[in-house]
Amino acid sequence: MLSGTHINIAGIVQGVGFRPFVYELANRYDLKGWVRNTSSGVEIEIHGKQVDLDAFINTLRDSPPPLARIDLITSEDRAYCKLSRFEIIESQPDPTAFVPVSPDIGICPDCLRELFDPSDRRYRYPFINCTNCGPRFTIIRDVPYDRPKTTMSKFRMCPDCQAEYDDPRNRRFHAQPVACHECGPQLSLLVDDRTIANRDNAIQIARSMILDGKIVAIKGIGGFHLACNPYDAGAVARLRARKLRSNKPFALMASDLGIIQKHAIVSPVAEMILRSREKPVVLIDRSTNSELDQAIAPGQSTLGFMLPYTPLHHLLLKAEAPFPDILVMTSANLSEEPIAYRDEDARTRLSPLADGILTHDRDINIRTDDSVSQYFMDLPYPVRRSRGYAPNPIQLPSDVGEILATGAELKNTFCLSRGSYGFVSHHIGDLENHETYEAFSEGIKHYERLFRIEPKILACDLHPDYLSTRYALKRAEEEQLPLFQIQHHHAHLAACIADNKYYSDQPVIGLCYDGTGYGTDGTIWGGEVLVGNYASFVRMYHLEPFLLPGSELAIRNPVRIALSLLWQFGLDWDESLPPVIATSNEERLALRTQLEKKLNSPITTSMGRLFDAISALIGVCQFTTYEAQAAVELQTIADPDEIGSYDINLSDDQIDIAPLVGGIYTDLVNGVSPAALSARFHNTLAEISLKVCQTASTTYDTQVVALSGGVWQNKLLLERTYQKLMQSGLQPLIHRQVPTNDGGISLGQLMIAAKLAKGM
Repeated sequence: MLSGTHINIAGIVQGVGFRPFVYELANRYDLKGWVRNTSSGVEIEIHGKQVDLDAFINTLRDSPPPLARIDLITSEDRAYCKLSRFEIIESQPDPTAFVPVSPDIGICPDCLRELFDPSDRRYRYPFINCTNCGPRFTIIRDVPYDRPKTTMSKFRMCPDCQAEYDDPRNRRFHAQPVACHECGPQLSLLVDDRTIANRDNAIQIARSMILDGKIVAIKGIGGFHLACNPYDAGAVARLRARKLRSNKPFALMASDLGIIQKHAIVSPVAEMILRSREKPVVLIDRSTNSELDQAIAPGQSTLGFMLPYTPLHHLLLKAEAPFPDILVMTSANLSEEPIAYRDEDARTRLSPLADGILTHDRDINIRTDDSVSQYFMDLPYPVRRSRGYAPNPIQLPSDVGEILATGAELKNTFCLSRGSYGFVSHHIGDLENHETYEAFSEGIKHYERLFRIEPKILACDLHPDYLSTRYALKRAEEEQLPLFQIQHHHAHLAACIADNKYYSDQPVIGLCYDGTGYGTDGTIWGGEVLVGNYASFVRMYHLEPFLLPGSELAIRNPVRIALSLLWQFGLDWDESLPPVIATSNEERLALRTQLEKKLNSPITTSMGRLFDAISALIGVCQFTTYEAQAAVELQTIADPDEIGSYDINLSDDQIDIAPLVGGIYTDLVNGVSPAALSARFHNTLAEISLKVCQTASTTYDTQVVALSGGVWQNKLLLERTYQKLMQSGLQPLIHRQVPTNDGGISLGQLMIAAKLAKGM
């Protein structure tokens, strides 16, 4: 029986070799017709025997190309037409339609093999790519994803590249960044704003500079890195001084997995994430025999490793003694600024930081930082979702319309929706300066243009002073759009359940632990036990409130919070205590007056600030230079074999922390080690979490527990809490697609706004 079918496919089906795959598949089954890109996906018209059509559609659905993601296939029967061939025809743009865009993908094995093959015409070409790898999101200006709408438009293909680009049987068929030595982007090395080398010579001189202890800025897919030799303590110290980054860990790029295994304990799941096509930075436990200086990651037991993901990285790290087999590869910026990604920006901003700039003439349309991942229960546990993952959409339960959620202040992402897609942005960063705010607002414009979104509803945080909130308030007024201001921890809860595709109206227990969130009562929340869903929540428990003397000053100086807690619970500022030793008599006198009069001392229920206080109290970290430093270092020293804990007391809607602080104080005075104290603190928090969940489960008849908030990046607390919840018959949910920290909040805001809008 002869028949025809018209097929429309939605998903990530452009720039991933989908049309050549369809072409080969049609020829395999002797089918005739055509395939083309549209602004909403891929369209196929195909005719032949019904049995072959069925086999074609089944293979299309079940075995698509490795980088493709099919979200929807629809088909309509057509009357059979006798056609002579199957062909790929010209794209059909539609200004009202949209299609998801592939993230940037690390170099594939085929291109890597060609890169180091002297007989290949692209031998040592640092921009080699094909349909299965290379830049995507960072070079696209508009859809459909065709070369004229990318930053490759200025490079006219040579005859050889054009022939590959036009050949449906070639893996470079319609690979938009395709190029070679003759017609594509080229490298140059700048020193003192003067070009001193080009092409391969630029790589060789950059390697020599790094070997000599210099710092080199290197242009990658989504922006510049600052690179230096991690075995050279002087180079690492200079990089820290120039970046104004005293203690925050540096990311490392190793030439291959075997090198990483010399310095870290690479589990099977860590290996899987390292080798994945996304190539994130992976936080891995450091091995005791690592030769890397502690200055790479001060006060931490993990190292952040990634494997090379561009051809240039492989050329730089090619194993040739005496060049190092690992490079420090940290974002090229001053502390707290966005990553540099334009050449003119790099020349001005990076000149004080780098001794040389290894750049190229393929423009980056939108900056994208490296992604960062941990792992838990044999699966990735994202810390920062950016290059390699964004702008992959989150699948939503239904068409929620066009909504913009502007996210939080720290670790900002925004989220836009269209249809049943939620486009969580790449990592923007901390909205604390003009440069990052510009990156935020420019990113929103780019996503709106790319995915044809005109928001009809806005959502933002409840905090009135967040720049993301101010953006939403201003835009709502200018465009006369409805705006939902959403409590920070409610958004955390919603993000976690959306991440786990939980769409029931049945309430969920939310253990929302983080550093700062504006509460409905105007105070600083952060140790919250909520029960709710997308529509609403109740605050069942919270940490006992305590004072933050100096507000932001206390966050940077946990010693102040430690002394505040001792004062609150009537515990002496004994001269032998670490926070007392760390402060002068004058400082303590002023602090006591401030506490007694409650001058600039807001109250908080923050779990993150409690971690800071305990870290300072037991002498681990009194003063911080980056967010969560005190908590990270407290986790690092914990004795894994310690099983002790402190008393738990719940009163009304409050988790009393006086027994916890008092117990640690007594043990500290009695000489118990900081390692044991840290472990007992973590154990107590896990037991508290179980107890409040058991009470909430009975009260609200729910067994589902969402663990969300930056504190849950603490794997020790996560492991112990998760295990206790499972053993008690509860069902814990953790983040898998978006970070548990504030990087996931925009998704939660959007889901809440979508739910509330239905009641408008």
